[in-house]
Amino acid sequence: MNLKERFKNALHQRDVDKVPALSVTQTGTVEFMEATGSWWPDAHYDAKKMVDLAMAGHEIGGLEAVRIPYCLTVLAEVVGCGVREGSEDTQPSVDTHPEEMGIPDSLEEAGRVPEILKATEMAKEITDGEVPIIVGIEAPDELAAHVMGSSNYIKGLITNPEHIEQTLEQANKLSIEYAQLVLDSGADAVCVPGYSTLDIVDPNSFQNLIKPTYKEFANQVEGDVIMHMCGHITQIIDDLADCGFQGISVEELTDIQEAKKIIDGRASLIGNISTSQTMLDGTPQQVKKEAKKCLQDGVDILAPGCGIAPRTPTKNIKALIQARNEHQK
Repeated sequence: MNLKERFKNALHQRDVDKVPALSVTQTGTVEFMEATGSWWPDAHYDAKKMVDLAMAGHEIGGLEAVRIPYCLTVLAEVVGCGVREGSEDTQPSVDTHPEEMGIPDSLEEAGRVPEILKATEMAKEITDGEVPIIVGIEAPDELAAHVMGSSNYIKGLITNPEHIEQTLEQANKLSIEYAQLVLDSGADAVCVPGYSTLDIVDPNSFQNLIKPTYKEFANQVEGDVIMHMCGHITQIIDDLADCGFQGISVEELTDIQEAKKIIDGRASLIGNISTSQTMLDGTPQQVKKEAKKCLQDGVDILAPGCGIAPRTPTKNIKALIQARNEHQK
C-alpha cells in the first residue's frame, strides 16, 4: 500500500496498514525554507519554489502527503482584495476590501491560480502519483469575510442576512470552480478551512446560511473534500458531518472521542496535535505523547490541528510520524 492508497483508504474509512501521518494544513517552515532555498514570500507566487518547499515537508519532515499552498488569499486576490505578501515567517493576509466581488472572466488564468495549478501538476509528476497531493483553498465563508471584512461579515449575519446570503452564493461558485480546477490538475483532495465557527456566528446563522453553503460546496465538487475548522466545534460537528465532506479536520479544542461518536462514520476524523503549543514550543517527546493520545482516541488520520507554524522545528514534525510508527509496531 503506497502513501496515496493509504490516505485514500483512511479518508474513505476503508482498511489501512497504518494510520496516515500528514498535514492537511500549511506545511511551510523556516527550516524547510533554509534547506531548499525556497523562501516566503516568493514560494507563494512561484510554482517551482512552492513545490520545492512542499516536498521538503514530505522528504525532510517525513509527512505522508505534499500540501500546497501556504496561505488563504489566492481567491481573495482574484476578486479584488488587497493582499499583504507577508515575510519569511508570516503568511499573506488581506488588508483591503473591494466595494464588490470582482468575478474573473477566466478563473484558471486569474491571479496566482495558474501557479497553483502548475504546482499541483508538478507535485503529482515528482511523486509519480504515489504520494497524496492536498491543496488548500478558501472556503466560501472565508472568501465572503475577506471581501466584506470580518467585522462587516459578522455583523451582517445578524443585521443583513440577505446580503450575506448573496455574497456567500457568489463566493461558493468561485470556491467550487477553483476546487474543481485543482482536483482536475491532479490534487487528491482539497482542504477547505471554514471560517464560521460558533465563536464567530450564532447557531441560527450557521444552520440557515453556512450549512447550506457548505453542503452545496461538498455536493458540487467532484472529488475528495476535507473541511478544516478551528475553535470549539463540538456543537456543529453533527452539521458538518451532514454536509458530505469526506474528512473533517479539527484542532485540539475538539475532543476526538466525542467527535468520533457524533460523526458516526459519516466522515473520517483528522487531527489534532496542537500546533501553537506542542508542535511549535514543545519537545519531540511532548509531540509524541499528544500524537499517541490522538491515535488511542481513534483518529482516522493523524495530523497537526491547524497550519504548522513557520518557526516549528523539524524534529517536532518528525516526531509526529515517529509516534505513529511506535504506536503501530
